[in-house]
Amino acid sequence: MDVSEEEFDDLVDEALGELPGELLDGLDNVVIVVEDEPDDGSDVLGWYEGTALTERDTSYGLGQLPDRVVLFRGPLTRMCSSPEELLDEIAVTLLHELGHYHGIEEERLHELGWG
Repeated sequence: MDVSEEEFDDLVDEALGELPGELLDGLDNVVIVVEDEPDDGSDVLGWYEGTALTERDTSYGLGQLPDRVVLFRGPLTRMCSSPEELLDEIAVTLLHELGHYHGIEEERLHELGWG
């Protein structure tokens, strides 16, 4: 599926607006970014880089670089055949990666249907 960077960013904004408020309310020192492709050449859809909320302690503080939730436009657009399907996949990928931010393990995310 072919979408412009702007259209993809608009879908990310729309997907964020559809996520449960409880998932977004506690976001602290985290950014959501879009990159074209994963550096390792894989077809991973997203990635979380950082220190999960459940692992933060008193040593985590000011001056800390933000955690990152990365969405990969190439793999996401290649697996989808319509804007609606792409929106749904972006939302699931965001749920999955923000789940990691909240300290939810991979197995549990799959049990919840978030990946």
